[in-house]
Amino acid sequence: MAAARWILGVAAACLLTSPVLAGERVVSLDQCADQYVLALSPRADIVGLSRRADDADAWLRKEARGLPLRRVSAESVLAARPTLVVRYWGGDGRMDAMLKRRGVRTVRIDEASDFNAVRANIRKVAAAMNQPARGEALITGMDGKLAAAQGRWQGAGALYMTPGGFTAGKGTLVDAILAAAGLTNLAPGAGYAAVPLEAMVFKTPQAFVLGFFDSLENAMERWAPGRHRVLQRRLPGRTIASLPGSMLGCPAWFAADGALDIAKARPTTGP
Repeated sequence: MAAARWILGVAAACLLTSPVLAGERVVSLDQCADQYVLALSPRADIVGLSRRADDADAWLRKEARGLPLRRVSAESVLAARPTLVVRYWGGDGRMDAMLKRRGVRTVRIDEASDFNAVRANIRKVAAAMNQPARGEALITGMDGKLAAAQGRWQGAGALYMTPGGFTAGKGTLVDAILAAAGLTNLAPGAGYAAVPLEAMVFKTPQAFVLGFFDSLENAMERWAPGRHRVLQRRLPGRTIASLPGSMLGCPAWFAADGALDIAKARPTTGP
């Protein structure tokens, strides 16, 4: 009995003196990084999101509620005592070096022009958080949506357009979204470029996929080509889908939701 009490006492002392393994303390520096952190990090580990995390154009805005929102400054970030900082475009160029000097790890989300690059981003951020299973679950969900969308439009042509009159050609994630749904991208070149309003009015494409038109009411876009009354009259009958800014503003897994929305917009045939 005495020996048993001695063993229990030693075990209790070890529990009291052994260090407790704490989780990460994660901070994100911009709205895109917010989405990755909200999806991949345990909620208890999140000690800071950007101030745009709960904006209307954030994909996971509801999940951001109740979490601390921080300014993107050295003082604000360090005050959260992070162990890991996730960033896409947020913070200035000196931020990584400053955090490294203070022993804080950083992981950066890369640009993505296709879904393989999105998968790589997910795996990189998930690995930094030691959450590979969550990352693979996101990828599985994304791939399921891509499979459901695959080839639905059978090569029909469409032009992607934003309210500012820009389109997206080869080498962009938008092009990958259109291709995933079986559309042929009618953009004349590669990358992002302006489409002259005259070209859309006098030779209007047969089909459009719109992007960011949910923000058309913004005062900054008062004179945007997307407001032109002639184009506004022609868009309703030619628009396949209008993808919200929350779906397009970040190279992430929910780009597959855009492909699926486009695919579902194709009329079904038969009984």
